[in-house]
Amino acid sequence: MGTGGAGRAIVDTETTDWGRAGGESTGRWATIKSRMKGRASVPTHESPPPAPTYEQPVNGNGATTYGVNGEPQIQGRASIPQPRPGLSGSIEWRTAPATGAADPAVTSLRRELGGSRVIAFANPKGGVHKTTATVLAAATIGSVRGRGVVAWDDNELRGTLGLRAGSARHARTIRHLVSEIDEVESHTGYNLSERLDDFLRHASDGSYDVLAGEEDPRFARRLDPHTVRRVLELMRRTHDVICVDTGNNVESANWQTVMQTADQLVITSVPREDAAFTADWMLDILVEAGMEQLVANAVTLLSLPTPRPSPMVNDLARHFATRTRAVAIVPYDPSLETGASIEYSLLQPVTRQAWLEAAAVMLAPFGR
Repeated sequence: MGTGGAGRAIVDTETTDWGRAGGESTGRWATIKSRMKGRASVPTHESPPPAPTYEQPVNGNGATTYGVNGEPQIQGRASIPQPRPGLSGSIEWRTAPATGAADPAVTSLRRELGGSRVIAFANPKGGVHKTTATVLAAATIGSVRGRGVVAWDDNELRGTLGLRAGSARHARTIRHLVSEIDEVESHTGYNLSERLDDFLRHASDGSYDVLAGEEDPRFARRLDPHTVRRVLELMRRTHDVICVDTGNNVESANWQTVMQTADQLVITSVPREDAAFTADWMLDILVEAGMEQLVANAVTLLSLPTPRPSPMVNDLARHFATRTRAVAIVPYDPSLETGASIEYSLLQPVTRQAWLEAAAVMLAPFGR
């Protein structure tokens, strides 16, 4: 095992045991709750605030962010600590700035990132808003930065990101790019951007690009580790932020390569027991594969799929605050309920604000 940029662990997928059983037993939720006990607690203040709930977002803007106790990197909103060894921590909240003050999340997202950054959105469980999160993170970051953001549908089994994001100005997918990658790689500078653009779709507002996945599942066999790295390196040459919607198979060499290459891991989940213990199991798998640093610096993103309150949200937030750098909660939005094309402009203001803050948490370690 070696280390990559930004402290990432690089693991040889041929010698690493990724195949531990999923442990999807009825006791997994009890295990998660037992892990939570005694680790995350609301810090004591002279006038302690009430514990955050679904009905009462802590910052008054619809976004709720938890983090292991540490120094904040964005003042006035989420506490965004540096990763540190161990799992012990506490939950913090900070009040929003007064109306009219400059939004620190926007300021954070506009900073230089010290190079191109790959954000991997992962959870082996289906139906946990991975695609939605990938699209909305790309849309949010792109709307603030104005350019240089791409979302890649790397789901091996007919992902839907290409259908839910971007205009279908052509039918080209990752398969077409891979078939011509030798020629595309030969270009540089503006010519490279123009050539790669032949394979990309664009958001309706032009805020981000989309590399669509291939519908033919047989193509998955061609996405070996070397090819995946070539595709990511190609996009690093043309984009500042690469949001990757990963598949559901942790045994896949493709999935493992994205994890090894990622600068930032985002664990997506919804407030359900099966989604939570699958995410928790995935973190165990990554730690056992030697990627403790990736896990310690990860962000857990909890998406609320319905307008009804769920008492499980706060339990999950407190648990994952002990395992990852921060936990962000984004609210339900009626425009996302149909599963149709995602239009950032149709989100309610409270949802857009929540995504601004969540995206700022994701990129916080890289801003300067």
